[in-house]
Amino acid sequence: MKLVFAGTPEVAVPALDALIASGRHEVAAVVTRPDAPAGRGRRLVASPVAERAEEAGIEVLKPARPRDEDFLARLREIAPDCCPVVAYGALLPKAALGIPPKGWVNLHFSLLPAWRGAAPVQHAVMSGDEVTGASTFLIEEGLDSGPVYGVLTEEVRPTDTSGDLLTRLAFAGSGLLAATMDGIEDGTLHAVPQPAEGVTLAPKITVEDAQVQWSAPALRVDRVIRACTPAPGAWTLFRGERLKLVQATPAVDRSELAPGELSVGKNNVFVGTGSHAVELLWVQPQGKKPMRAADWARGVRIVPGELVGS
Repeated sequence: MKLVFAGTPEVAVPALDALIASGRHEVAAVVTRPDAPAGRGRRLVASPVAERAEEAGIEVLKPARPRDEDFLARLREIAPDCCPVVAYGALLPKAALGIPPKGWVNLHFSLLPAWRGAAPVQHAVMSGDEVTGASTFLIEEGLDSGPVYGVLTEEVRPTDTSGDLLTRLAFAGSGLLAATMDGIEDGTLHAVPQPAEGVTLAPKITVEDAQVQWSAPALRVDRVIRACTPAPGAWTLFRGERLKLVQATPAVDRSELAPGELSVGKNNVFVGTGSHAVELLWVQPQGKKPMRAADWARGVRIVPGELVGS
């Protein structure tokens, strides 16, 4: 088939690579989000998908809005058979959905109908799911509600951050998307409607969502920190400034601390929660690089009974 691939962040690159390497289909063009400011200089930078496509000599389309007529006209000229999608980051209008005869097929990082929305991996980690996965489905106008072509499962490990889990799913899912394209092309694969039961939503995790509530049990605190790593980054307040929590672990043998209360040893930093404590391993003070929590604690000279949190 002639394909137009739509994707933007680094997590979409393995799928693009898999389609390029398959040799069975032609990736005629890539659709990605426009260049965005990045770094301290805030200079415009192309998306990881755009950079990979340019390296491969593939045409790159960067519409400000997918409903722009110039973009739709170019898509009609290319005349793709199918448009695979991974984390494109913009809503596709009905006019675009109707162009490829075999539709737009999305690789979504959950076992649909669970965790429909922008942040399925973060919500799976935050909710303590033991198993998640990826699904390929035909995009329709509803939110991740289209019929499913294929799925794969992936264990959620006890120490997984969202970044860890998403990386594994990106590489495993690239094979699933390539196989889905093959099955659509040869007619052996047919999409199956999603069940009406088991629908859960996974809206984007905001900075406010990522603030740790120390009155919650340690298990919940641990999940929030892992779910928000690397983005948007779990945080708490310390002496009126944000302290990013990069890595922590439950400390089941410490239960004497009040929620938010700090306890500092020679090489350990503990914080009380609604149940037992958690040990802070790595933190990032505002305006500084990540550092070991014990080094941070020595530098700020925490006093007995001092608290983190609002």
